[in-house]
Amino acid sequence: MKLSAFTVVDGFPPGTDSSRPRLREVVDLARAAETAGLSGLWVAEHHFHAGGICPHPPALLAACAEATRRLRVGVMVSNLALHHPISIAEEYAVVDQLSNGRLNFGAGSGYLPMEFEGFGVDPSTKRERFDRALEIIERGWRGEPVGPENPDAGPVRLNLRPVQRPAPPLWIAVQRRAAIPFVARRGASLALIPYATLGTMDELPDLIREYRAHAPAGRGEVAVALHLAIGDDLRSSRAALQRYLDGRLATHSTFYREKVRADPAAATAGRIEEGGFALFGTPPEVGRRLRALEAMGVDELLALMDFGGLSPSEVRHSVQALGELGAELNPQMGGR
Repeated sequence: MKLSAFTVVDGFPPGTDSSRPRLREVVDLARAAETAGLSGLWVAEHHFHAGGICPHPPALLAACAEATRRLRVGVMVSNLALHHPISIAEEYAVVDQLSNGRLNFGAGSGYLPMEFEGFGVDPSTKRERFDRALEIIERGWRGEPVGPENPDAGPVRLNLRPVQRPAPPLWIAVQRRAAIPFVARRGASLALIPYATLGTMDELPDLIREYRAHAPAGRGEVAVALHLAIGDDLRSSRAALQRYLDGRLATHSTFYREKVRADPAAATAGRIEEGGFALFGTPPEVGRRLRALEAMGVDELLALMDFGGLSPSEVRHSVQALGELGAELNPQMGGR
């Protein structure tokens, strides 16, 4: 199981310092992740709210790639329903070139009403827009002609393609179980954020088995995003997790709000931790949980470690501790 860092680049909800240079902290997180021996650094795309203040991941990922030499850099996810697919294909081709082939590409169709409203996109069309955009992006990366929006104009070819051929590896994030067979059959890897969509972590093995049952033999991986903090005294991490959850509710996240309406305690840090949606504990405790995730079939852990206003030093401590666990648990599971 690969161990990676994942950040939604939350802009620190009320009660924390909103003036901190969050984007520069993410570049520092990439450096720390590489030093610790982690596999990758993943960044989320969000718009118009403090729950995620990176509206243009290609720029941030290019900076992270320049600050590292081995670490893979990924987006989780690029919201294909909001942007022109040829622009997405070009921008991420630049990242793959600048990183010398280290891009991981995660795609999704979006779930926040304010983001669709801000871009003037009808959310009822998001699935159709996603399917069309992904087809254009992958064709463009393969060097095939792609048609413009204007039917009277001729097709075009990208003048810059990714280093990775035929294309960078693809993950598709899902929040509905019904979408898993679609992701598997097209040969894409699967990304899950359990705290927002699953009732309990006991559901995770069934979802992974369903994905494997529909995926071509030997194709695709399963990545799971969980909050993580490692140490003996995690009071500040638990307080930060509560601030983070409060911030997510403020974004009107469709799936998470539905889960909280059904069970208000799902919005509490205590319930998140008790339910296994957060990996909090001492190194031996977290190590046991990592082994359990690998046994479930998880191929990559996307560890959320810089959430809710935690200080950079606290984040670096968890990054380093996670890297040490990865090295300690080898060869059973690789940190990379």
